[in-house]
Amino acid sequence: MKSGSSKVLWCDFLSRGSLDQRRAPQEHGPDPVHHHRLLCHGGNVSSARCARTAHHRHLHQDQFDNLDKHTQWGIDFLERYSKFVKERLEIEQNYAKQLRNLVKKYCPKRPKDEEPRFTSCLSFYGVLNELNDYAGQREVVAEEMGHKVYGTLIKYSQDLKAERKHHLQEGRKAQQYLDHCWKQMDNSKKKFERECKEAEKSQTNYERLDNDINATKSEVEKAKAQLYMRTHMADESKNEYAAQLQNFNAEQWKHFNNSIPHIFKNLQDMDQRRTVKLGETYRSFAEAERRVIPIISKCLEGMVSAAKAVDERKDSGIVVESFKSGFDPPGDFPFEDFSQNLSRTGSDGAISNTPKGERDGAPAPRSDPKHTISKSKNKLWLFGKKPKAPSVEDFSHLPPEQRRKRLQQKIDELNNKLQIEMDQRDALNKMKDVYEKTPHMGDPNSLQPKISETIFNMEKLRSEIHKHEAWLSEVEGKQASRDRRHSADNHHPTPQGRESPEGSYTEDTSQEQHTPHHQSNPPQPGHPSTDPHEFDDEFDDDDPLPVIGHCKALYSFDGQNEGTLVMAEDEVLYIIEEDKGDGWTRARKQSGEEGYVPTTYVEITMEKNCKGAVTYI
Repeated sequence: MKSGSSKVLWCDFLSRGSLDQRRAPQEHGPDPVHHHRLLCHGGNVSSARCARTAHHRHLHQDQFDNLDKHTQWGIDFLERYSKFVKERLEIEQNYAKQLRNLVKKYCPKRPKDEEPRFTSCLSFYGVLNELNDYAGQREVVAEEMGHKVYGTLIKYSQDLKAERKHHLQEGRKAQQYLDHCWKQMDNSKKKFERECKEAEKSQTNYERLDNDINATKSEVEKAKAQLYMRTHMADESKNEYAAQLQNFNAEQWKHFNNSIPHIFKNLQDMDQRRTVKLGETYRSFAEAERRVIPIISKCLEGMVSAAKAVDERKDSGIVVESFKSGFDPPGDFPFEDFSQNLSRTGSDGAISNTPKGERDGAPAPRSDPKHTISKSKNKLWLFGKKPKAPSVEDFSHLPPEQRRKRLQQKIDELNNKLQIEMDQRDALNKMKDVYEKTPHMGDPNSLQPKISETIFNMEKLRSEIHKHEAWLSEVEGKQASRDRRHSADNHHPTPQGRESPEGSYTEDTSQEQHTPHHQSNPPQPGHPSTDPHEFDDEFDDDDPLPVIGHCKALYSFDGQNEGTLVMAEDEVLYIIEEDKGDGWTRARKQSGEEGYVPTTYVEITMEKNCKGAVTYI
């Protein structure tokens, strides 16, 4: 490494001056003979050196433990961040799930063809769709965080733990080997020290016996042999100690200059990679959110566009089109002159009750004695509860215009289903032909049940279409007849009104024709009416309506609603008032009981000689 470099190495934790670890092994340590002299004559110096060596070894072990703790802290921090990312993506998942549930809760449950076509409703459904897409983007964020951040961190944490364990094991093995070398050197040193002390004792004993005139020659020779043996053993232990010391110094130099720096460098690289990986996952964490921002912006723009699409005029037009009844508005009520039976003096000063139009010579409106307030007493359901429609399949409970639209809609739907069945039948027939030509592909008889079922469905749909077309023709025929009658009665400015069991207003233009004995000529100017029963008839509620035809009940009818008539199947009733377009016909039983019955439940025969007997069925 160049001098002055700013690179930091973890091996700088090691002490460099105490042990002179940068020198080569052969330059380290004292000469064995000199060390023997130190042991023999200066044991305190040797002990001090050994104590200093042990202190540095323990200091190195403390630094190794510090790095052990630091790398463990780094892994714990990595796992803590992993847990944070996991909780964050769970928040995104729950948020997206709650948004989807919210959209599902407020989405329409009805079929699309029955949904209102108001722009405000369509815009709201557009907002729901955009919100659903927005929830999808939150799911994308959660998926990105789970795959690119959390998944990466979990895998990297496992690899990091394995790598750290490997480096720490190498460090411990190196330390254990150095401790083993030190123990061998220390044992050889202690053995050398013991042998030297024994040699010193033998030399002292020999010198004592050699100077003693009383000692025998054999004792002197024995002490000399003992001295020679002890000196030889001291020399051997000295050589062994020198070799062990040289080996320990070499291993110690290698340990502090090669093995431990290499292990520390690996731990440092591992910790730096961990730091880099954290920075990368921080960025991925933000990118997962930033990547969906353009799509989220489009979702929000779609919501704004849906808001701008709300058109109050178009919605009002849809309301008008949806609830248009097809009935003409009622005409003006006629002026009813109750003073015509009073005698007039003809004097100019007399107060005249003649309408202004008559005094001016203009013809007065026709007076209809049957159009009275008392007639409302016969409409039992006027202030009561409206009866329910006996059948909704033919949409007879709807006004004519709406009924026509719904019937046409139903016919189109049935035609589409019929076309699907026909296409399926054709496909099955083609497949059957293929099976007949190539029997190995399949059994043609296996398709016959499905073909029969399809044909049955087709016949059933054709029957439904024919039934609904008949109802549609009925509605269109009534409207055409009503149009012709209105064009013929344009000179009558005062159509009579009535209310059906459903409460819808219908015109009663034939009432005058059905009751000719109540018909009165319009009063001429200056000539009051001479009908003495005219005033009484207008309040006569018990005068029965004339019979204009008869009918036979096709089905039984319970007549639970107020104003309706109970009838049994095949029962014959008298018709006293035909259907006015609201699906009800007024009939009378032979017992005299009167009420309304569904027009579709009876087979009607009108009297040919009855003037104005027009039916809408």
